[in-house]
Amino acid sequence: QVQVVESGGGLVQAGGSLRLSCAASGIIFSIYAIGWYRQAPGKQRELVASITSGGRTNYADSVKGRFTISRDNAKNTVYLQMNSLKPDDTAVYYCNLKSVTWFYWGQGTQVTVSS
Repeated sequence: QVQVVESGGGLVQAGGSLRLSCAASGIIFSIYAIGWYRQAPGKQRELVASITSGGRTNYADSVKGRFTISRDNAKNTVYLQMNSLKPDDTAVYYCNLKSVTWFYWGQGTQVTVSS
């Protein structure tokens, strides 16, 4: 059974930092491309950062220079380090794992940035 679990969200003041984790089980983690998405109330879900199976990363313009995505295949975990957080970063953050034939979503973790 595949499980994808995000953690690390919470309430932080503007300018602060959080590190999100996404742990997966029941899959061959290393072959999956992984994306962090977020969805704010009343808005569409958007891709924030992604990392390929080979480690190539990509970021939305709104988070470049502030967020860093990384993966540890030995731990079946992907991370999103978020620095210099802004109130506009407030959203539910979701982890998505995608291979050629399968994709999985986690349940999300809430990030709230106060001004």
